[in-house]
Amino acid sequence: MTKRKKAAPKKKVAKKKGNKIIGFFKSKQTHLVFGIFVLTSAIFLLVSFYSFFMVWKEDQSQLDLLKDKSVTARNLLGKLGATISDFFIYQGFGISTFIIPILLFFTGLYAILNIPIKKLTNSWFIGILFMIWGALLFGFLNLNNELFAGVVGYEWNDYLQIYLGKTGVFILLLLSLLTYLVTKFKITPAKISAAVPKRKPKKKPQFIDDFTEEGFVAEAIQEEPNTELELAIDKEPEDVFEKIAKPDNIEKEKLVVDNEQEVDRINPIEIEVENPVHEEHTVENLSSQLVKDFGEFDPKLELGNYQFPKLNLLKEYGNENITINKEELENNKNKIVETLNNYKIGIASIKATIGPTVTLYEIVPEAGVRISKIKNLEDDIALSLSALGIRIIAPIPGKGTIGIEVPNKKPSIVSMKSVLSAQKFQNSKMELPIALGKTISNETFVVDLAKMPHLLMAGATGQGKSVGLNAVLSSLLYKKHPAEVKFVLVDPKKVELTLFNKIERHFLAKLPDTEDAIITDTTLVINTLNSLCIEMDNRYDLLKLAYVRNIKEYNAKFKARKLNPEHGHKYLPYIVLVIDEFADLIMTAGKEIETPIARLAQLARAIGIHLIVATQRPSVNVITGIIKANFPTRVAFRVTSKIDSRTILDAQGADQLIGKGDMLISNGSELTRLQCAFIDTPEVENVTDFIGSQRAYASAHMLPEYVGEESGTSVAMDDIADRDKLFEEAAHLVVASQQGSTSLLQRKLKLGYNRAGRIIDQLEAAKIVGPFEGSKARQVLVTDVIALQQLLDNELK
Repeated sequence: MTKRKKAAPKKKVAKKKGNKIIGFFKSKQTHLVFGIFVLTSAIFLLVSFYSFFMVWKEDQSQLDLLKDKSVTARNLLGKLGATISDFFIYQGFGISTFIIPILLFFTGLYAILNIPIKKLTNSWFIGILFMIWGALLFGFLNLNNELFAGVVGYEWNDYLQIYLGKTGVFILLLLSLLTYLVTKFKITPAKISAAVPKRKPKKKPQFIDDFTEEGFVAEAIQEEPNTELELAIDKEPEDVFEKIAKPDNIEKEKLVVDNEQEVDRINPIEIEVENPVHEEHTVENLSSQLVKDFGEFDPKLELGNYQFPKLNLLKEYGNENITINKEELENNKNKIVETLNNYKIGIASIKATIGPTVTLYEIVPEAGVRISKIKNLEDDIALSLSALGIRIIAPIPGKGTIGIEVPNKKPSIVSMKSVLSAQKFQNSKMELPIALGKTISNETFVVDLAKMPHLLMAGATGQGKSVGLNAVLSSLLYKKHPAEVKFVLVDPKKVELTLFNKIERHFLAKLPDTEDAIITDTTLVINTLNSLCIEMDNRYDLLKLAYVRNIKEYNAKFKARKLNPEHGHKYLPYIVLVIDEFADLIMTAGKEIETPIARLAQLARAIGIHLIVATQRPSVNVITGIIKANFPTRVAFRVTSKIDSRTILDAQGADQLIGKGDMLISNGSELTRLQCAFIDTPEVENVTDFIGSQRAYASAHMLPEYVGEESGTSVAMDDIADRDKLFEEAAHLVVASQQGSTSLLQRKLKLGYNRAGRIIDQLEAAKIVGPFEGSKARQVLVTDVIALQQLLDNELK
């Protein structure tokens, strides 16, 4: 018999395999391949990130379509580069994300050079911390470009500000930076005290020569006690106040009170006193006497017989009452429970709240069920119920339940009449009350535009946006007197707001020397927005003179006759700017529209100018970061994609609405689903006819005159003084790109077509670009930036 060979021990075999694996990872070839891979990945990310900053707006709007072969990405690294860059920069940490490819580059370099990668561990840790810190910093600074902070930076900053406030977030950022600096450079109290220069003790003068002029003064200042201030507080000398003029020396003047009666009144401003407290008491006494004699100033007096529109001008609809269909409720409940049971999700209880168009099913899951598990079943529940517009709220804010919103098979119409006749609106004490519609619990939803303070509306065509604008305007017409509010209406489509022309002399405001109060021309829109900026500055000057902080305090003081009209003071009505199609204006005028809009949105709240901006194309190049930052209240009607929903609301949900006035309103902290009140064109016509038939002011409310840039291109282009202020920047852009076209200036400088055309003509007159050649781009006559600078310098000599 042959002897069997002894099998090798299992431990030795395992050891050999382990040695092979360890050898593989220690191999220089492995390190080289790994290093090249990481280095290439770093370059890939760096190029895609850089390209993303150039073309992100075009690529981002097509991210959902990138699987389609017919759609191409403009990113230098194609669809993959666009997707990765969007994930890391826009959805991630913003510009701070560039730290990742830098760290990857050095990691790959270390691996190629066979340097232990462990040495980079600390760098990776610090780099990631700085990436988070940078995103928070840019989110806190709230810069114009949303790419600086990314979604993470903005969302984390908003979350922290809820609990710490803006000051608290600033302190947190500063503390973290100081902590890093102290640990990195090993700063100690001893080092700090050593770095601070110590003052040398002054040498006592021993001779007359030591009393230099500088030294003598210094000694005198040190030794002289500060007693003057204490004496001034403790004593009351007779000459502290100048002698106040006696009543028989007070100058009197004639004033017209309430446009009807001439009275003698004392002019409190003419009393010359040094003590502001005494002056304030004098004004108070005089104004109290005037109020006692003539009553408070009434801004409504000129149109004292004005009648507010009646509710019978609005239409009643037959199917306004909510009908409870028990069979539908029971079927939906059973299907929801069955669908959840299929995924082994138990339900402890379920109840329904029936709204006009949507029913809310509130469920309490059994203990141990994850909320995210139910949230992920949105499509499955919609399939089982055979319904569109299913939205899951997990959890419902302020409640320990999960909400499932299901559209009703027979929705009810929410009429404008029903919301305006509600006690909540009728008894409202808000400055600018707006009745938008009804909630799922059938409550009338009323908000104050003055506290919003601006409203951004967006939604696809035909989903109720224009009806929503009419509802907002009608609410204000039913609640406010013509003296209290004025509208500036911008309607690029020229058909949506034309009915309000009938109330021009009651409620509308416009530029001097313009025929139509409703603005449709882009140039007039630019001039009107800049005129509103002038009006804003003028109003702030009045508030400053009146020592008040906002329009409410100012008007209260004016009504109490504490402000003299002869010094420029007047009653200030609220001004509501309504823009129906913002995307069209951005496309045609760009920065010329966005800049004054942003300025008004940032500053105009306190002086009573409020903005309502609507658009049917909610893309990121229309609703930019600076617009979103200053419009905390946003309304979304149904949109076509999740990206559009996120652009408007910073959340999903608007893509799951059912249309026909179904809307979500966000005030920054939570989303509320409403059915917008419906007001048809004949109803708007009835209201405007009723107001327009009454006695009106002599003209529409006039805005300050604004002299815009000259239109056309027939100006003296060879005159340096007449050149556009962006001429040099445009010249550098054209020479650097070697492309002389109007569209280039429009895109890069965000200009309107007319202004870009004028600059191109000025560049032609300056011999920087050649003449017009039809469809071709103009020839660039200057070869490089150095030659351009020499040309510009020679012109100034």
